[in-house]
Order: sequence, then C-alpha cells, then structure tokens
Amino acid sequence: MIDITLDTACRIGDVTFKNPIVMASGTFGFGKEYGKLYDLSKLGGISGKGVTLHPRPGNPGIRVYETPSGMLNSVGLENPGVQAFLDEECAFWETLDTVRIVNLGGGTVQDYVEGARLIDEDSQKRNREGRQAVDLIELNISCPNVKAGGMAYGIKTCIAREVVREVRAATTLPLMVKLSPNAEDIADMARMCEEEGAEAVSLINTLSGMKIDVRKRRSVFENLYAGLSGPAVKPIALRMVHQVCQRVSIPVVGMGGISSAEDVIEFIMAGAEAVQVGTYNFVNWQAGAELADGVERFMLAEGIQSLSEIRGIL
Repeated sequence: MIDITLDTACRIGDVTFKNPIVMASGTFGFGKEYGKLYDLSKLGGISGKGVTLHPRPGNPGIRVYETPSGMLNSVGLENPGVQAFLDEECAFWETLDTVRIVNLGGGTVQDYVEGARLIDEDSQKRNREGRQAVDLIELNISCPNVKAGGMAYGIKTCIAREVVREVRAATTLPLMVKLSPNAEDIADMARMCEEEGAEAVSLINTLSGMKIDVRKRRSVFENLYAGLSGPAVKPIALRMVHQVCQRVSIPVVGMGGISSAEDVIEFIMAGAEAVQVGTYNFVNWQAGAELADGVERFMLAEGIQSLSEIRGIL
C-alpha cells in the first residue's frame, strides 16, 4: 500500500472490498495461476471463471482473436460445472484475502436455480465449520435461454425478471447481476434487478462482434459471432454505467476496456462503486496489482482521501 490513510474501500451489501479493483470473470481463471505471479491480496476481489450447473466443453475452433484496441472471444463458457468448482477450487479460495465472487450461468431457469442452491448450501456448510470461500454470486444473464430459441435472458427485461427472482429466492448470498449491452433498455433491466432484490449490478458484458477471414471466405469463428472486449468498448461501457447509475440506488460495478488507473477513476466518477478488469489481464499479467497502486497514486496526486469524494461526481 502506498498510504494506509487513503480510503479505497467499496461495498456491496454487507461485503466490503478493500479497493475497487476486481478481476473480471473469464479472464483470471480461479486465480491460482495469477497467484503465482503477484499477491492476490492487493485486489479488491476476483470474479471467477463462469460456471454452469453441468460441465461445458466450450466452442470448437478458434476461440480468441485480437482486434484493433481489443479482442474477440468465443470460448463458449467452457467450465467444469458447479459441483467440480466447489470440490476442486474452493479450498484455494478459502485461503484468499480478497472478495470471492462466483459467476453463474445457465441455459434454463432451473439450471440457474439449482446452481445457486448448490453454491449456497456449500457456503453455509463451510461457514458452520468456520470457513468461507464465496462472498457473492454474479449472475450472468447473457447466457442463451435454450427454451426460448436461444435468445439471451439479458435481452428482454420481462424474460430476465423470472431468472433473477428465482435465483434471489434460492440463495442467501449477496447477488449481483451482470448485464448485457445488448439489452433493449439496460437501465430498465438494472432497475428490474433492484426491484427483484439484487444487491448490485455489473456491466457491461461483451458486445457482439465478427471477424471474417477474407481468404477462406468465412467467419473466423465457428459460431460466426464472438464477444468484443478491450479499450475499443470503453466509451460505450462508460456511457451505459453512467445511465444505469442514474436509475438505481444499488451499487453498480463497471467494466469494459479498463487498462489504466485513470480508466478506473472515470468509471467511479460516472457512479460505479467498483470496477472489473478483464482483457487487460491478457496484456499485462500484473494488471490488478498495478491498477490498485495506480488508483492510490492518483488519489495522492489529486488530494483525494476517499473514493466517495469523487464517486458519481459527474
């Protein structure tokens, strides 16, 4: 820490983050590999690789493609499943001195509910034994609704409401809903999440994009489209975070193209309680530690003692 008198704490419900730097789901694994490179206690939190009720093999073919100022990914939520995560990863999470967030996806409402129930039961069991591995669930509603022709839950507020309501009823853990930029009205979607009892929302998930191989005359990706992230999406993400912050009273966690301490500060000035850092992890393996230090240096240089002084200042 640069100066222990600085107040960089952020809060979602009863969960306190020591600083606003959270590693975004899908870009940090479950933290083990990065834990060999720097001290993870420097982070405000980790949102683990997205898990679903059942294991998923992910998409075939090319999964990641670099673009100007960003990257496209078509990983397809490859993951070991909720139970394997609880059995194989949570022992490591118990050792971490940072907020631990499970990112939960699903193809049906029942998948989401059962996944949340398993996580909640495991969390309560560990707590009774004086242990803790999970602090919060991040609900990924950008997943396709397999019973509605593949349309993502996060597009229409009326469809998303059911899954948020049912998952909220299935767990006692704090709930944060991760919003899609493809929502018909993302501010309305965030308001619905608050109405249904979510403690926070996070945004934005990746934007839908495409890359064509002009020599092979086909899309680079087997699924045609892929998720765009990185600095190219930051102005859109910042605008959406600002709009959502005007509509809800629960905390907002902003993400999208963050690669500097000033980027972090922009999101906080737009109203974000904390931020998530994703693509930058692939560019700079010490991104989390450097951004946490960078925020403190900015605060010292600008005479800011607490992030609350500038949060939502716009």
